[in-house]
Amino acid sequence: MSFLLGEYDCKLDAKGRLMIPSDLKKQLPGVEGEGLVILRGFEKQLTIYTKTEWENTVNDLSKLNQYDRKSRDFVRFFTRGAMGLSLDAAGRVLLPKALLDYAGIGNEVIVACQLNKIELWAPAAYDDLMNSIPDDFAAMAEQVMGSAGRRDNE
Repeated sequence: MSFLLGEYDCKLDAKGRLMIPSDLKKQLPGVEGEGLVILRGFEKQLTIYTKTEWENTVNDLSKLNQYDRKSRDFVRFFTRGAMGLSLDAAGRVLLPKALLDYAGIGNEVIVACQLNKIELWAPAAYDDLMNSIPDDFAAMAEQVMGSAGRRDNE
């Protein structure tokens, strides 16, 4: 799968359905038949994976030590509320009310692509996050990505 790109301001209909933006849908070949998986995110947002990416994630989770309490708890909290989503004939997905409530999403939502997954945010929460840029973003980049000049893919 190629990495997903884009950020979209969307509205949910009265039933809580999200129309997948056409540009995003083009980046998700086979999604009509395969479906998606939605679950709670780490920062009070929702995360959507393609079925293939979800299977990769579950494969990683299955390698955790089931006899270690922290691992078991992580799997429980991470997968809590995970559900499959199917696109209807109009290209919409019905978002579960419990998950919308968890993320504080009303009738407006920010759909933000994050490499191999999609995040759904309440607009105010997303704005708060994006407006809290670290004072020294360059230093953060160096710390997260490694020492200057390091490129694993070259």
